[in-house]
Amino acid sequence: MVGVASERLRSRRAQRERERRWYNKDVSMHDVDGLNAGFASAILEEYLENPEAVPEEWRELFESGSSELVATHPGLARLVELVQEQEDGNGQVAAPSAPAAPPASAAPAEAPAPAPAAGEELLGGVAAAVALVGAIRTHGHLAAHLDPLGSEPVGDPALEADRLTPKLTPELQARIPAELLGVHVPGETAADVLPRLREIYCGTIAYEIEHISDHDQRLWLRAAIESGRYRRPLVPEEKRRLLERLTEVEGFERYLRRAFLGQKQFSIEGIDVMVPMLDEAIELGADEGAHEVVFGMAHRGRLNVLAHVLGRPYESILREFEGERTLEAVASDPEGGTGDVKYHLGAEGTRRTETGEITLTLASNPSHLEAVDPVVEGRTRAEQTDRSTRDGYADSAVAMPVLIHGDAAFPAQGVVAETLNLSDLTGYSTGGTLHLIANNQIGFTTDPADGRSTRYSSDLAKGFDIPIVHVNADDPEAALAAVRLALAFRRRFCTDVVIDLVGYRRHGHNEQDEPAYTQPLMAARIERQPSVREQYAERLIEEGVLAQQEVDGLSSQVEAKLKEAHENLRSTFGEAMPAVAYEGRIPASTDHEIVTEVADSRLRALNDELLTFPEGFTVHPKLAKQLDRRRTTLDDGGIDWGQAEELAFASLLAEGIPVRLTGQDTERGTFSHRHLVLHDAENGEIYTPLQNLRESAASFEVHNSPLSEAACVGFEYGYSVAAPETLVLWEAQFGDFVNGAQVAVDQFIVSGLSKWGQTSRLTLLLPHGYEGNGPEHSSARLERFLQLAAQENIRIANCTTAAQHFHLLRRQALDPSARPLVVMTPKGLLRLKEASSRLEELSGASFRPVLPDPEASPEKVRRLVLCSGKIYYDLAGHDLRRDADWVAIGRLEQLYPFPVAAAAKLIDSFPSLVELVWAQEEPQNMGAWRSIRHRLEGGLPEGVSLRFVGRPWRASPSEGYPTAHLREQDRILREALS
Repeated sequence: MVGVASERLRSRRAQRERERRWYNKDVSMHDVDGLNAGFASAILEEYLENPEAVPEEWRELFESGSSELVATHPGLARLVELVQEQEDGNGQVAAPSAPAAPPASAAPAEAPAPAPAAGEELLGGVAAAVALVGAIRTHGHLAAHLDPLGSEPVGDPALEADRLTPKLTPELQARIPAELLGVHVPGETAADVLPRLREIYCGTIAYEIEHISDHDQRLWLRAAIESGRYRRPLVPEEKRRLLERLTEVEGFERYLRRAFLGQKQFSIEGIDVMVPMLDEAIELGADEGAHEVVFGMAHRGRLNVLAHVLGRPYESILREFEGERTLEAVASDPEGGTGDVKYHLGAEGTRRTETGEITLTLASNPSHLEAVDPVVEGRTRAEQTDRSTRDGYADSAVAMPVLIHGDAAFPAQGVVAETLNLSDLTGYSTGGTLHLIANNQIGFTTDPADGRSTRYSSDLAKGFDIPIVHVNADDPEAALAAVRLALAFRRRFCTDVVIDLVGYRRHGHNEQDEPAYTQPLMAARIERQPSVREQYAERLIEEGVLAQQEVDGLSSQVEAKLKEAHENLRSTFGEAMPAVAYEGRIPASTDHEIVTEVADSRLRALNDELLTFPEGFTVHPKLAKQLDRRRTTLDDGGIDWGQAEELAFASLLAEGIPVRLTGQDTERGTFSHRHLVLHDAENGEIYTPLQNLRESAASFEVHNSPLSEAACVGFEYGYSVAAPETLVLWEAQFGDFVNGAQVAVDQFIVSGLSKWGQTSRLTLLLPHGYEGNGPEHSSARLERFLQLAAQENIRIANCTTAAQHFHLLRRQALDPSARPLVVMTPKGLLRLKEASSRLEELSGASFRPVLPDPEASPEKVRRLVLCSGKIYYDLAGHDLRRDADWVAIGRLEQLYPFPVAAAAKLIDSFPSLVELVWAQEEPQNMGAWRSIRHRLEGGLPEGVSLRFVGRPWRASPSEGYPTAHLREQDRILREALS
């Protein structure tokens, strides 16, 4: 099935494009015949809504009735027939006649208003009925009863039949054939179908679909909603199972609150039906062939989802609560303690469905509520991708993402919009996400009126053409119907759907909070509100599905099961203590010698393939000259950054290691150095050499990303976690752009291993270096990453040669100990001759964390200037360098983990050393200085001093004017060398 869903998705998108183009009002009525009668039907529908919106000749046709075309449309023909019956009074078809001239003697001021003819009234009634149908579809949600707490819906005047012209009286409705209204509910006349239509759109479930620009999607949704195809009544056994589930959900929360009074659990109560909804989504996903469902959610209801959706044993959750009382409770767990609070933890489980076993994954999530959204999408895309194919085909049927949002966070946090923007992009689409808004109608203590500028928390989704289903959380059967509709739409169109589950929050933001301080009326109303379980149980008792005794028995069974689990847990306290520490556990990184060299024969063969293009493919003339130079560099030297990087990727693919590279302008490279995707200069066709290597045994994915950081970096982190064998890289246009992804960096990339034991080899390529481009485009904020580095959680490098970059990338892919890698990539060095490399440096070397001065005479050296990155070439090329043979310049290529042994070896190689200078371009409060100073001081021989050279303390990274930059740069170089 590899690629089937991808092909299906592409086919549907092409169909949608054709659909958008087919409707052309300039087509004459003479061009229409029985073969494209649908066109005439569309014109008729628009005429009935607004006669002035269609061409004049079409209006005349509809109003005359004298056409063979009318006869081919039974509904239109019947309408004309009814009009003429009313006008003739004898049932005979009358020939159309010109309107009679008004009497000459009639004075305009005295003439009575003419009564409309019966036929005109009927035609107007049809137009009014069609308008009412449109209003119900578009604005029916405003009259829907969505609030479990009973607030009255606001309604809309367009929904009132007696406001229309003519008034849609019951008598007039009874004369209008239902077939003219284009609805999908049974009935002979408008009087039959309009009340039913109101029930569908204005009940405890409501829909917003008319904003969708895709005509096919709108028609499908109307038919699916109005036919009731996905809102079938439950049979008694299904109702019983639903009540059992609601009883488990409620019983779990109540037990925790009694057993652990005052502890935070972020109860699900008020939106209890979310658990049965997720059950339904899992069953439907499995039925469609999904092997995995990936969930992302914040803390509200998370423990309940862990227990009842993921199947985590009650004992393991109760242990977390006991752990707040005694360390012994956690320490007796053979896995050791965790590094995060219980309501942030992820989990993985399996569930047996009617169609087989399915894997369920709940992504770990920090308190930054929506930050997990793109992580889930990335994990899902990784599960969907067949990395044994050359370009990584993604089959959206294989895995399904489900995101549970907060009603305050969904419209307010920008990462939500960034994630929605990824949904239909080639490099990021997951074939449709089920979004479920857990709508408490409040954000902590903030009312909706203070938290968003839109009516609904879901309104953001309208901008992305996503259908929205609102449902009352106290109608559990309607909630299940919403899921069935949503997943049927995903299956049909491979796009996102939003369900706005409107409920409430039974307690405060957490169980230690008092909601009545800020929302006293709402809190009082909630206190009187029976739970959804209680309401549904009462309903089933009235229907005769269950007796009261059976309902009580279900509650007792849940209580007994929880008590038993708690007693079993307590019996384990005091057993053998594990060897691991309670603090976050980080496996030590390995000291493996990673072989990164590649035989020169293989590099030559790969280089030839990378420079071979399909017959007839025209490379841009200017680019062709640049690429031609790569044909000679393996013999003559001068392998630049772009070529070394491409050879690194090619060699990994040949070894069966998948590579995924995304980022801002990444296909070409911000500085036009990469050119992984070639564009035919004549016809625009594209060709990616790395996807066409004969020896390739793995996928190569390369995609330009949207101009976004938070979602894109989060997505790649999620992908890298789910695909640990893959080298996943994200590149910023300029290094400072990663500032926009700081949450992903802080709360996932650098701490995920400590908090959740979650490994990743995600690589961030961040252009960095002071070249007079102003404060923003100079610094990738190296100091931030160094500040976050501890316990060997990440690796940080700042390479100065193309060969070093080559070996660094290969080491990152091949090292069995996965860690994120942050690379300060160059700008000016990309084409600098001195930074280029020779073939033997790729085929017969490895990454070196410290590079010595190749020109220094150790006996003469009294000062060692140690630096990192591009400033090395500024120092080596400065005028003062020629006469300063007593100065050696060393390069620190790996900044973290700090290469203690290699640095000490370099320092000890100079017997006459009296001074060590750390030189950097960044201000003293930025860059590497403050993070590595203690390392340098600790390795100094006796009598050797340490001094800083660089920009003084600054609030901003660099100067704004190029001339000021040059002057300051020269000062730094002179101070280091003089």
